Amino acid sequence: MNKSWKVFFGVWALLFLLFAYLQLNDPDPEWWVPAYLLAATMSGLGAFGFFPIRILVVLTFGYLIVAMFFWPENIGGWISQEWAQKDLTMKTEQMEINREFFGLVIMAVVSALAAIVGRQQYLAGKKDLN
Repeated sequence: MNKSWKVFFGVWALLFLLFAYLQLNDPDPEWWVPAYLLAATMSGLGAFGFFPIRILVVLTFGYLIVAMFFWPENIGGWISQEWAQKDLTMKTEQMEINREFFGLVIMAVVSALAAIVGRQQYLAGKKDLN
């Protein structure tokens, strides 16, 4: 695995830890803190070159399935509203739902990339054995 992937997953591990911390004042931290901590753990493992591929695939699909329940109604309106208020306070419930949706999508994408990199690493190792 090249150094850029290690840095990528290391940065995401730190970001997911930050996101988990920011969820402590969320209306439902009991759901979001563990989700971000799990993503941070998997990214941290990836930064050290360890990829539990099956777990990563399950997490990817799990995050995407849950994200479907948070599908935003009006993404453009939400982005405009976020830019207008210029802070991270939650003004409406729709803002919270949109943020949760995009958080789940980010966790799914990073988990999927980790699974892909892990699979490539696994296949490269099998070729070396033959």
